[in-house]
Amino acid sequence: MSTNETGFETVTSSFAPNSVATVELKPSYNIPVVLVIVAIPIVIVQPLVGGAIALFGLFLLFQTVTLRLQFTATDLDIYRSEKLIRRFPYREWQNWRIFWNRFPVLFYFKEINSIHFLPILFDPNTLKTCLEERCPRI
Repeated sequence: MSTNETGFETVTSSFAPNSVATVELKPSYNIPVVLVIVAIPIVIVQPLVGGAIALFGLFLLFQTVTLRLQFTATDLDIYRSEKLIRRFPYREWQNWRIFWNRFPVLFYFKEINSIHFLPILFDPNTLKTCLEERCPRI
């Protein structure tokens, strides 16, 4: 705690964002496109497996088109079209990680009461920059 010029004590947090601007991540179609392309030759050898991979790729493609992540000053917000569907306050985050730096495919973060795994359907570089600014790793 510290005292400001008015004499009131202020509380500082290790999760205080360095930036107050809201950042919306651009979509990245890498994972869905790779899955659909990989599924094509597999369909010839194993139709059920190839079909399942292709359907999963198409599902992720739909999610890429419809979902948006926004980093605000205090929260990570997930939108479907214009509707807010989930809010994750940074003050509840304990840890985060992006798996496979060369070809990022999975974003993990742990809150006080839950863990989350999200496929990276958005720009991984902006994601990492926003995470480092707003939620430094403990």
